[in-house]
Amino acid sequence: MDRLLLSQIDEELASVEVAELCFLCSDVLNRKRLEGIKDAKELFVRLEEKGLLENSSFLSQLLHSIHRADLLNMLENDGGQVQETDASPFLSDYRLMLYRIHEDLSTENLDKMKFLLKDKLAKRHLDMNSTALDVFAEMEKAGLISNKNVNELHLLLLEFDRELAKIVEDYMKSLRLSPTGHLREQRQAPRASSDQQRPRDYRQSVQPSLSMCETEPCLRAETTYSDNTRQAALSDEEEYYILNSRPRGLCVIFNNENFKGPKLSRRVGSHADNEALTSLFKRFGFEVNTHNDLTAMEMTGTLQTLIRRDYSREDALVVCILTHGEKGIVYGTDAKEMKLEAIMQPFNNRDMPTLKGKPKLFFVQACQEERSQEPVCPGQSPEDDAESGTSEQFSEDACRHEDPEDEVATVEDVLGSDVLLGMATVTNHKSYRHTVKGSLYIQELCKQLQKAAESPDNDDILTVLTRVNREVSNNHLPPKRQMPEPKYTLTKRLVLRFI
Repeated sequence: MDRLLLSQIDEELASVEVAELCFLCSDVLNRKRLEGIKDAKELFVRLEEKGLLENSSFLSQLLHSIHRADLLNMLENDGGQVQETDASPFLSDYRLMLYRIHEDLSTENLDKMKFLLKDKLAKRHLDMNSTALDVFAEMEKAGLISNKNVNELHLLLLEFDRELAKIVEDYMKSLRLSPTGHLREQRQAPRASSDQQRPRDYRQSVQPSLSMCETEPCLRAETTYSDNTRQAALSDEEEYYILNSRPRGLCVIFNNENFKGPKLSRRVGSHADNEALTSLFKRFGFEVNTHNDLTAMEMTGTLQTLIRRDYSREDALVVCILTHGEKGIVYGTDAKEMKLEAIMQPFNNRDMPTLKGKPKLFFVQACQEERSQEPVCPGQSPEDDAESGTSEQFSEDACRHEDPEDEVATVEDVLGSDVLLGMATVTNHKSYRHTVKGSLYIQELCKQLQKAAESPDNDDILTVLTRVNREVSNNHLPPKRQMPEPKYTLTKRLVLRFI
């Protein structure tokens, strides 16, 4: 190609654009040959050495990809229409896919991506990377992504930008299995040589986004993963509940602290649970509605409103009930019973179609009877009591029932699909609440959910609840033990992240 023309193009390109061109050329030039390039003239020399500038085709693709139509016009005006033959090299869909993500990734989301990669890439490399292309290059060096495996990138983008994740999904759909079982990139049919043919635009070539396994056989079983890549399915919508709406969903808190009559005592310290749940789920991106001191009839009315609500624009529902209780029931502030079975039954896919396939979470902080569990440490010392607080600082969320042996219906038979019920204690036993710090269960639940949200690992809600079980049961609470109990019919993994 004409050296004068290349020099003119070089003068028009900013250093950021040169870096972008180098990234796009990573599949046709050795990485070391691209290191240290400061201007376009150096890049053109490397391309000439590889025979990539014998005609204007490859350079026109590069300029078209970075949206420099003015420079593309210079090529056409200098030598007629852009030349292209069947043998012309062209930019890979993989490289164009990464470049498109780089273009649309905000500075805030770039910072989030770098944070999530801290345990996988060296800190000095992340600190030096100022663009998404730099991060992608480091991920390639570490074996986290390649043209045949972009699962790690897909998982990252799902955390903060569902639209960008769809770009990766579209690229995944363009892959096919080779006869040896390895993934290969699906190329377009050979292109006829044409003087009028323009470089391919990745934005125009992608198909409308669909769930990956709706149109193609799922590639999960055959995909070969590197040691650094989490073994997640390509079709994450089949593995994970997708939370990307704004707000993510609705969180409703029933906080009953003050009760009427002598039967039920005041639940001192419940405000701490309410505050912890409110703060946490707001950070998760939920709309939070708190209802304080409702009678059983008022709670029923509020629940009926939730059942009639349209959840089309929300991805989840969370209901937290903080009150006194017994086996299979909770209480309104008027000391009237509400069966958990009756509370749970309406939240099913038939009666609530706009919540079909979406997670419905219920957390109940209440006793389930008058029995106490055995101490975790029978030989617990007075020093242990002093460290955790005296027994006078703890209250029970139980009611003095005259006949604790009466059989009450359980909720297991009414749980529909995609439901999780987190109980503060197992059936027939008490739960405990600190009069200042809040209940053992809710406080530990919020603590573990926050730790999981801040972790780079994709710990789902069931993993979190297992940790809650361990920590609550190991609590040196004088004088007895508490063991929470989760029940669930979730069909996917649910990962809660801060937004």
